[in-house]
Amino acid sequence: MEKRKILLGITGGIAAYKSAELVRMFVKRDFEVRVIMTKASREFITPLTLETLSGNEVSVEMFPKNKHFSTHHIDLADWADIFIIAPSTANFLGKASSGICDDLLSTVFAAAGCPILIAPAMNSNMWDYPAVRENVRKLESFGFYFIGPETGDLACGWIGRGRMAEPSEIYETALSILSANGELRGIKMLITASRTEEPIDAVRYISNRSSGKMGYALAIEALALGAEVKLIAGPSELPNPRGVEVIKVNTAAEMASGVRGNFDECDVLIMAAAVADYTPVEPSEGKIKKLGDDLNLRLKPTEDILSSLALHKADKVIIGFALETENGLINARKKLAAKNLDFIVLNNPKESGAGFNIDTNRVDFIYADGKIESLPLMSKRRLAQEILKRVSAILKSKAGRE
Repeated sequence: MEKRKILLGITGGIAAYKSAELVRMFVKRDFEVRVIMTKASREFITPLTLETLSGNEVSVEMFPKNKHFSTHHIDLADWADIFIIAPSTANFLGKASSGICDDLLSTVFAAAGCPILIAPAMNSNMWDYPAVRENVRKLESFGFYFIGPETGDLACGWIGRGRMAEPSEIYETALSILSANGELRGIKMLITASRTEEPIDAVRYISNRSSGKMGYALAIEALALGAEVKLIAGPSELPNPRGVEVIKVNTAAEMASGVRGNFDECDVLIMAAAVADYTPVEPSEGKIKKLGDDLNLRLKPTEDILSSLALHKADKVIIGFALETENGLINARKKLAAKNLDFIVLNNPKESGAGFNIDTNRVDFIYADGKIESLPLMSKRRLAQEILKRVSAILKSKAGRE
């Protein structure tokens, strides 16, 4: 079999010395490793060390003399199966999140289409600096993986969070990403996300507080597992995930139309969007003026998208979400049966850590056979992985029956 290809980027931090051990681990596993070093990283460890361990020339210049006759940065970006930045400084996180390409490493980073794993390392005050944390959140929303930093003794003499994850942990995480990357290969995934906005007049609408984080996390993780992903997304502040086809909608009717138009081609449908249950009967074309009297607003039910598709399910896997504040299990079971779902994800926004517009959730999985699986509080990215793990198992089970 062809060797898997590891591209390692090293930035200028004291943890750069650990990158030598990381290269050794991959080479021992019979991976091919190439290294990119920034100018600052060469103050901590020499290219010769990495060249000796990897058996490949280390790339340090954007325009190397007499060595390459094509676009060097694109060649490197296209070559890799996974790109690891270890260590990553605060400076690199800022450049990467802003799309700044002023050296070889940042330029290859912007051009890479493979999974990217980032291992930050810095002083704990730098890690806690709001701009740095915002850069991390932004990069996570783009679909990049992070590991660490860990808490412990720092090179500056402090004790705190900022240590780069150990090479063994980075190595195992990279292997996990590579092995998972093909789990859903060939599967066409249709995912809905965020909220809908139902117009009252030209400037006002009825909506909810869904941010889209759960649906976007599902799209990012499904893509990493090799699926072909379409994301039908209502209004959201989140950036479009790289490699995902995004169909933007506003209203429940537009969401329903988008799902129906793509349903026949998909293997899996995950309805993570918070679609409005009601919409105004007669929205005003202009702005409704405040006249001092009570305003009576007539509403009608929106289309129940899943119910309308239940009879056409065939061998597709369909997952729904149920957000309930009372009688959660009873209501979720009713939705599960009425909409012919494989399983439904139940959550209560009143639970601590499970509300709107946050990065965590606490859910129960309820299956068609009556089984209930309760999950602990976790990040939405981790929850997306758990959902897709169950989806993969259902797909394998259905394939085994054919």
